[in-house]
Amino acid sequence: MELYFHWFDLLGIAVFAISGTLAAWRKQMDGFGVLVLATVTAIGGGTIRDLILDVPVIWLSNNDYFYAIFAATALTILLVRKRLTIPNNALQIADAIGLAFFVVMGTQKALDHGTSGFVAIMMGTMSGVCGGMIRDVLCREIPLVFRGELYAVTCIFGGLVYIGLLELGVGKMPSMLCGMTALLLLRLAAIRWHLTIPVFGRHGKIDP
Repeated sequence: MELYFHWFDLLGIAVFAISGTLAAWRKQMDGFGVLVLATVTAIGGGTIRDLILDVPVIWLSNNDYFYAIFAATALTILLVRKRLTIPNNALQIADAIGLAFFVVMGTQKALDHGTSGFVAIMMGTMSGVCGGMIRDVLCREIPLVFRGELYAVTCIFGGLVYIGLLELGVGKMPSMLCGMTALLLLRLAAIRWHLTIPVFGRHGKIDP
């Protein structure tokens, strides 16, 4: 089972590295900028989660994470160079897939270290969104989590599905796959149909 979890982690790392590479491509960054953006997107959320949980940071003792980042980055660069146009929503789709892996894996890691279900969902959400937040800040953009379609809500939903199934006695692997699928489908639906949670209606400028 631990081997499966490790591969899920590596898949999440690779997909987030792809989203970081695509973001760097959109901003026309140089090679160093591409690598930095891919790396912080891939490991930023997990690093912050581990620091808060006071456990060893995932990548300090395992080079597999960096191999996954370098391989995903190189593959994405090759694909981008061979194709003149990339779909506008490619970054969002890659980000959504990364969220699905990272949120559920982050939730499970928090549970493994004795947190409550509520805190585990928070840690899972943090694992999913913080790397993308760092990526968007470095790109001088408002982070996806603060704008547009449902984002953090999908992370919370995926975590709830996962923990809910565990509480019902469903096995860990089926629960994990269901949580990832639920998160991914909701996020893709939000992108497709522009689902949001409106707070403020349309308004003009506020007078000074």
